[in-house]
Amino acid sequence: MTKTLLITGASTGIGAATARAAANAGWNVALLARSRDALERLAEEIGDTALALPCDITDREELDKAVERAVNHFGGLDAVYANAGMGVSKPGIEKGDPEEWHAMIHLNVLAVLTTAHATLPHLRKTKGHFVVTGSKAGRDHLKGSVYGATKWFVQGFAGNLAEEMREWGGRCTVITPGMVDTPFFDEPKPEKIQPEDVGNAVVFALEQPDTASVREIHIMPND
Repeated sequence: MTKTLLITGASTGIGAATARAAANAGWNVALLARSRDALERLAEEIGDTALALPCDITDREELDKAVERAVNHFGGLDAVYANAGMGVSKPGIEKGDPEEWHAMIHLNVLAVLTTAHATLPHLRKTKGHFVVTGSKAGRDHLKGSVYGATKWFVQGFAGNLAEEMREWGGRCTVITPGMVDTPFFDEPKPEKIQPEDVGNAVVFALEQPDTASVREIHIMPND
């Protein structure tokens, strides 16, 4: 039976690359993001094993409806990749923008929690896998980085969730890349980690045997 992976932030960058990698590995993919046009183009590219589910995952009602549609369409969930995230335009604490912090924390922290809360009942049924995008910024101290602080949360959360899921045979993995060549940055960075590198790492973690739980994959540019 074909397994199903739900991905947030699926329309571009790491999320889209992971969707392609998972589909190539034989998975169904449920694609969540706010950009309807980009999602539908990606789903059309992948084919019948992809389902576009445009939604704002910071809205719990929209998230719940998308999860329900994915489960009804594919028959269940075997894995979830909480990939959606954002940074801020004004770095630092003293000169930072609290409104930007609010939006970022809502997506990078609270939406990760609600994605887990909404999907864990389905993952429990399949002894499934929860994957989340962390960052090198969540392993190191970076001057005044509120973004980094949100990824420190993700780092700790992933370990705590792994212990909770372990009780019923589930697994949790945090992917912690350094700089990735994605639309997150204004200028292309072809010498840095490619989205496909991260997508391949996600699929690697998902396809380990039941006896192994890959808790973290840390990827750095090789330039």
